[in-house]
Parts: sequence; C-alpha cells; structure tokens
Amino acid sequence: MVHLITELSKYSMIILFALYTYQCFSSLKRSVDKEEQAEKYRSQVVYMYMFHLNAYAVLYASTLNIEILKFYAMQVVFFAVVQICYGIFYKRVSKLVVNNMCMLLCIGFVMLTRLSYEHAVKQFWIAVISMAVTMLIPYFISKWTFLRNLTWAYALAGITMLGVVAVLGAVSHGAKLSFSVAGIAVQPSEFIKIIFVFFVASMFYESTDFMQVVKATVVAGLHVIILVLSKDLGAGLIFFIAYMVMLYVATRKLYYFAGGLLCGAVASVVAYYLFNHVRVRVVAWQDPLAVFEREGNQVSNSLFAIGTGGWFGMGLNQGMPNKIPEVKQDFIFSAISEELGGIFAICLILVCVSCFLMFLNIAMQMKDSFYKLVALGLGTLYGFQVLLSIGGDIKFIPSTGVTLPLVSYGGSSLLSTLIIFAVIQGLYLLRERTEKEREMQHKEAMKKQSTKKNDNDKSSAGKKSKRKGGRSSHEESIHGTKVKNFD
Repeated sequence: MVHLITELSKYSMIILFALYTYQCFSSLKRSVDKEEQAEKYRSQVVYMYMFHLNAYAVLYASTLNIEILKFYAMQVVFFAVVQICYGIFYKRVSKLVVNNMCMLLCIGFVMLTRLSYEHAVKQFWIAVISMAVTMLIPYFISKWTFLRNLTWAYALAGITMLGVVAVLGAVSHGAKLSFSVAGIAVQPSEFIKIIFVFFVASMFYESTDFMQVVKATVVAGLHVIILVLSKDLGAGLIFFIAYMVMLYVATRKLYYFAGGLLCGAVASVVAYYLFNHVRVRVVAWQDPLAVFEREGNQVSNSLFAIGTGGWFGMGLNQGMPNKIPEVKQDFIFSAISEELGGIFAICLILVCVSCFLMFLNIAMQMKDSFYKLVALGLGTLYGFQVLLSIGGDIKFIPSTGVTLPLVSYGGSSLLSTLIIFAVIQGLYLLRERTEKEREMQHKEAMKKQSTKKNDNDKSSAGKKSKRKGGRSSHEESIHGTKVKNFD
C-alpha cells in the first residue's frame, strides 16, 4: 500500500510543481493585467501547499513517525506567517519572488526530512530565525540613502572578516571556510559576498574613470586572493564573476571584461598546479569512473542517482541518495533528481531561473546607478551559485563545493540567501515607490497644464466677448444716428 501511495504521489508532485513553474513565467507576460497576475500568484500558493501536503503524507506513510506530522504543521504555520507578513507590511513587493522563496524552502525541507530528520529540524529553526531577522531589511533598503556612501567601510569589513577566517578558520575538505561562535559554525564568505557587491556598486557609483577602476580592482583582487589562500576557491570564483559583470555593466568597456576573463583563466591553471584538492576535483570531473574508489566516488554516485531517477523519479524514500557523501549540502540536486525525477529537477532549475530573471528585471528598471548595480550584483551571485551547484552535480563543470541556495543544508548559506532576497525586495519597493511618485508628479503636471489651459481659454473667451460687445454698441449708436437723421 505504501509503495502504491509513493508511486502515485510522485506523479502528482511533478504535475503540481510543473503547474507552479508554468505560472512563474506566464505571470511575466506583458499582456497579463494585474488582477490576472494576482490570480496566478494565488494559484502558485495553492500548488505549493498541495505539493507540501503530498510530500509529507508520503514521508509519514513510509515512516509512521508522528513527529513528521508535527514538523509538517510547523512548516505550514511558518509559510503562512511569512506570506501574511509580506502581504500586510509590504503590499507592493514582488509576489513572485516571495512565492519562489517559499517554494524553494519547501523543497529543501522535504528533501532534508527524507535524508535526515534532525538536520531538517535544525534547518527549519535557522530559517525561522533568519526570516524574522531579514523581514525588516526591505523597509530599511527602501528608506536608507546613506548606503552608497559607505564604500571603504564595506571594503574594510570584508577584508577583515576574510582575514580572520584565513588565520583562525577551521579546515573543511582542504579549505578554511568557517569558524565557531558559541558552538555555531559561521561561514563569513556567505555574508561578505553581499558586502562586496555593495562595495563595488558604491565605487562605480562615484566614478567609472580609469583610476577608480584600478582602485576597485585592487580591493576586489585582495578579496579573491585571501579566499584563494584560504583555499575557498568556490567562493573566490563567485566573487570574481560578480565583479566582472558589475565592472562591464558600469563601464560598458568590453576589453575590461575580456582582460578579466583572461586573468581568471590563467589563475585557474595556476590554482590547478598549486592546490591538490583542485587537482582532485578536476580529475574527478574528467573521468569519475576511472577513479571511482577515490576522487570520483562522489561525482559517480551523483550521476548514478540522476540516471536511476529517470524522468519521473523513484519516489520519496525509494532511492539511495545517502550513498553520496555530501548529499545534504553540495549534491542535494542529485537526491531530488533520483527520487522526484528529471522533470521535477528541470522545473526546479526553471524556478531558479525565474528568480534570476526577476533580479535582472529589477536591475534594468532601477534609475539610480547604485541600486541598479546592487541588484545586478546580487542577481549574479545567486544565478552563478545555482550554476556552480547544479553544474557540479551533473558533471557539467568540476565540483566547487557550493550549496544550492535555499534548498541545501547550511545555516550561513540559508541566511545569506534570505538577505539577498530581502534586499531585492527592498529595491523592488524603492522602484515601485519611485514610479508611483513619478506618476503623481506627471498627473500633477498634467492637472496644472489643464488648469492653465482652461484659464487661458476663459481669458480668450472674455476678450472676444468684450470685443464683440464693443462692436454692437458702436453699431447701435450709428444706427441710432441714422434713424434720427431720417426722422
């Protein structure tokens, strides 16, 4: 009976998520009016809750653990509170971004519950605290204007925190990634990348002349060098790409971008010969089956999981994703592909793409260059991290050890991604308020112009009437004279 429920549920979950994904893109059409768009967003929420219920019904049927039902109920309350709070306090935010954020968290909770209930509960409480902390960020971003003036404060904070990790950080998988505070592991690079975007945006807001570009490049290079010395090459690559994209958009000079990519390619070759764990990942990427017992074990098992799942998946609790050593962090996409199927995995990629497109859309519509660059930089961070995570899982690129935002297990990654989404929402609010003010100014100007035109028309009409009245009196006097003479 459990097998039958699992088999049927995997198709219903694929259908629900496919419908959700379709609404992500259909709501972006220009022909869709606001009422129809709002209806599509409400449909997304319904699909999300139905998927959520379906998944946890299968997990409970497979384990008969009453704690799973309690955990499910807590998640429902959490998602409802998040959506209600955004609806009450931020009525003009992007509903699509809110829905996608909740949907990705939902998928993460489902897969982590299947992989490790204890880790799922821990991730949930991190999400609750992080959401409470980040809920105020959209308001501050839309109100504070001094953020563009903290250029060197951003640089100092970023370099100092990275330096602390390089000196005192704990080694994990050959790299210094984090340190512990009160027993809680913190990975500073996840937060410094946000500060880094603000630094670059502030620098190029001030000026884009050659000397300013040199200063920004030196500071950006210092960030990347410290990450390389800490052997956190995945984060270093994200910093580098974000800087190159922001540099090109700010200056519109292709030779800067081309020169940066050339330097990055040379640095990659140097890193291959300098760092053993980089060579290990490249060897595993080239032919994982040839080194299955050593370097290629994780990548090979990832490919086996994706291939085993096929288009429709094995069903929740029917696969063997725990054979992948880092399945909860770096390779959670492989577990999703194995148990929920390739169609579901493709829809997941498309939802991430819709988030990225919304970030770029907000960046393009911002008039202020500082906020435009911030939105672009944060969008690049998010999109490139998704590419690195999924690309490593499917052997498109060598594994870089980065998480899938909002889905993988990891407190620092979860909090930093929620901060990125909150900042984007703040920029969206700022854009909406600016457009509203512009519309009001336009209406006021049109009203004044209309009033002035009416006054001019009345004045012209009065003058014409006066001239007409003068001519009548004159004619009457002449007529009177004529009559008098005739008599």
